Amino acid sequence: MKRRTLPVAAAFAAAALTLTACGGGDDRSDDRNKIVGADQGTEKPSKSAEPSGAPAEDKPDGVDVSLPADINLVFDWEKPKNENEAAAMKDAASFFRAIYRGVDKRTTKDASVTAYATGDGLNYAETQINAWIDGGWTATGTLRHYDATTRSAANGKSVEVAFCADAGKFYGKEIKTEKVLRTEPSIEDFDYYKIIMVKYPTADGLWQASKVFVETKAAKCR
Repeated sequence: MKRRTLPVAAAFAAAALTLTACGGGDDRSDDRNKIVGADQGTEKPSKSAEPSGAPAEDKPDGVDVSLPADINLVFDWEKPKNENEAAAMKDAASFFRAIYRGVDKRTTKDASVTAYATGDGLNYAETQINAWIDGGWTATGTLRHYDATTRSAANGKSVEVAFCADAGKFYGKEIKTEKVLRTEPSIEDFDYYKIIMVKYPTADGLWQASKVFVETKAAKCR
């Protein structure tokens, strides 16, 4: 997620700064706010042979996260061997699909948003969706997520999913005019995320985004 126009960029930056100050959701306090150059503690996976948009997982966990054909979220990453980390990574992707489903449906109340987000993660999702709604925009194009790593908290109740995002081919589109707000390629296309995923207490295999940390203009993602 990057700038579409200046108002969206401002809202995005405000959300990132607010949530970064909240701290992480696991047992490590020494590095949870170190976004720039943070060591993920695992080797970066090689490029996935099967980049995936939404089609294969339209209704993971029975929740509809389908998107219109012109909103293509690509998750170009490999499935971790650890079962919890694999589940958390899958639902981190669903969290982002839920956000853009909310943008498309023009609501923060879609079932997918509340299914895959909680706490500060839910606040983040609602802030992003509302920024698009207030601006009169929807999204179009391809948003690619890649170089993902995962690591589990010692208590087994949370997983950090970290990855890069390239929005160079992802744009805002005015609802009224259907004008696509294209932008020139720049460092602003690249963001680096750390999502703290936590187990949903009463549903086997469901993980929710509880905190979102964002480094914008992330040179390491170019």
